[in-house]
Amino acid sequence: MTGETSLDQRVARLIDANLDRAREGLRVVEDWCRFGLERDDLVISLKDWRQRLGQLHRDCYKQARSTATDPAAGLDHPAQLDRHSPRQVVAANCARVQEALRVLEEYGRSIDPPLAAASATIRYGLYDLEVTCLQATAGSNRRHRLEDCNLCLITTPCVDLIARVQAALRSGVAMVQHRCKSGSDRDRFAEAGALADLCREHGALFIVNDRIDLALAVDADGVHLGQDDLPTSVARTLIGADRLLGRSTHTLEQVAQANRENCDYLGLGPVHSTAVKPDRTAIGTALVAEATAASQRPIFAIGGINSSNLQQLTAVGCRRVAVIGAIMGANDPATAAQDLLRSLSHSTF
Repeated sequence: MTGETSLDQRVARLIDANLDRAREGLRVVEDWCRFGLERDDLVISLKDWRQRLGQLHRDCYKQARSTATDPAAGLDHPAQLDRHSPRQVVAANCARVQEALRVLEEYGRSIDPPLAAASATIRYGLYDLEVTCLQATAGSNRRHRLEDCNLCLITTPCVDLIARVQAALRSGVAMVQHRCKSGSDRDRFAEAGALADLCREHGALFIVNDRIDLALAVDADGVHLGQDDLPTSVARTLIGADRLLGRSTHTLEQVAQANRENCDYLGLGPVHSTAVKPDRTAIGTALVAEATAASQRPIFAIGGINSSNLQQLTAVGCRRVAVIGAIMGANDPATAAQDLLRSLSHSTF
């Protein structure tokens, strides 16, 4: 570094302000990774960057500080008030740090090469870490929403599909699984895309049945797989760590296996005989009770469930169900959804 006595005090103040800005922004992101995501790997990188910048924050920069004469001190921008989620806070602070580091790199290049070099290295590292952090934040958000969800609507092809799903969403359904076994891939893609947009509009989770490629294509929240579909480890590699992965189960052994794997939730059934899978033997409510008590993953009971027999399940401790005909085949899907949600809400303990 050049002699401190010849240092332009305007540049020194500028460097001081941006070092403060970068270190503060890193701390905001670091604390979310620590307490919100519990990601030690991200915390280690962020803490290291913050400490490195602290070591490069020389006294000559701090001594040039003069907040009283800073014309921009205390100025706010409306965008700062439009941060309503951890994801928005993380994104804003990553941008803040990246901008500050670019300033440090440019102005430090001739007077403080070590600072300029460190700023460039950290800036490029933060580009990658930000993506990882935002993806992990999205995954954390999905899993929290899953915990709060007690009714999943599984679709079946019909001419008024979008209208029926929209009615259910307006009634409070917080999770929709797109299940379509017919039609071309183009038709399925168009339908899934429309449902995905609808679910995002209503803040509901959107899951695609069976088709990992389709789930990724429409940016679904997750995929649901049957017992004969891809192994969990392979599916998880394909969809990533931050999308939800559900697995259909029919026995206690399958529930136990899914709990050992990297699944997020389970479907268990059929509780009653159904027209959708007539070859499946009904498992009854007793097995649902046993599986619910033993599982570390959320379990959605499925199969012939409607408002008339739901009480049999809630009586044995089941608080999550997935339905098809109870809503998709109802004369009034909005009222049907409301009735199911009301019954589930009254049974929650």
